[in-house]
Amino acid sequence: DYCLCFFDHIRESINFRLADAETYLADLDKQIKHHTHEYKRLVNDENFDQLSSLFRFEELGKLLIKKIEYLRTHDREDEVGAILEEYKYVPDVCSFKINELLEKGGEKANVIALVLNFGIMPFIAFGIGKVFFADSPLMIVGILLSALLPTSGMTISWTSFAKGNVHSAIKMTIIGLIVGSVATPFYIKMLAGATITIPVKDVFNQIILIVFLPMILGYLSQKVLIKIFGEKKFSSTIKSKFPTLSTLGVLGVVFVAMAMKAKTITGNPYIILKSLLPIALLYLINYVISTLVGKVFLSREDAIALVYGTVMRNLSIALAIAMTVFGKEGSEIALIIALSYVIQVKSAAWYVKFTDKIFKKPSIKEN
Repeated sequence: DYCLCFFDHIRESINFRLADAETYLADLDKQIKHHTHEYKRLVNDENFDQLSSLFRFEELGKLLIKKIEYLRTHDREDEVGAILEEYKYVPDVCSFKINELLEKGGEKANVIALVLNFGIMPFIAFGIGKVFFADSPLMIVGILLSALLPTSGMTISWTSFAKGNVHSAIKMTIIGLIVGSVATPFYIKMLAGATITIPVKDVFNQIILIVFLPMILGYLSQKVLIKIFGEKKFSSTIKSKFPTLSTLGVLGVVFVAMAMKAKTITGNPYIILKSLLPIALLYLINYVISTLVGKVFLSREDAIALVYGTVMRNLSIALAIAMTVFGKEGSEIALIIALSYVIQVKSAAWYVKFTDKIFKKPSIKEN
């Protein structure tokens, strides 16, 4: 398949120079069609957990971004909207820009999300930890850390899958990441500081290295790459490679975290079941609270965004903090966070399937 894609790219470059625009687009459409069958099958079967895979539709995403950028440079914005709607579940098409944060709308949903994320869920997580892990302070820190960093990039994708307000989800993702990063050290110290020594300064330093420094470097790198290669080549060729590299990094961290507890897990498999139950309970409570609050106070679209803006957690950052701040002791914390990945992805996919039953299905007019 990759060999065929390689020759497709060569033929595409020849067509671009020798043929007219319609021939070039027709060739792009032919390549897109070649990669679309599996995507449409998963959409029709509502296999949303498989749709969220960055690797599965990497080539399709590249082709779609290439077509979108071409249409935009030729003032054919009306055609872009149809592509974004048809392929909205492809991860590359779900990517967002930070300037969405400055646009108006969704303030009520974002305020409610902040209250749930920082006024309610951390305390529920701590309570669950005290009940189930009374003899293991580090595991209490693990479940608490899982609840303190709301939203991830998939918040936007899951909201899109469920036909929610993507604009509100984008805001929740950015605001949640920033507020959560600043508040996490204080919450850990306040709630768990009595039973375990919390190196607040180290937590802050790692958050700067893990969250804010990559943000700044990413922004600067984007500017430099656009200046060197141009906006068109950056968007169509270079940009799509970063999510894959990021995913590989996360998988590597999860692998290391589980490997560090390998002897404990094999010696006592019961620890997995013992850990999964409180994690599942935390997610269940989160889903119930955010769903009820959304149904009472928000529109259907904003309510869906609220659910995924409060239930989804940035487990990658939580895992990185556990591994870097707490050293060898961090393996217990990392185990809880790593197991949270399992619950988070599967539960998000199930919730999408039941969205129309939980919330009133939108009418044709509303769509």
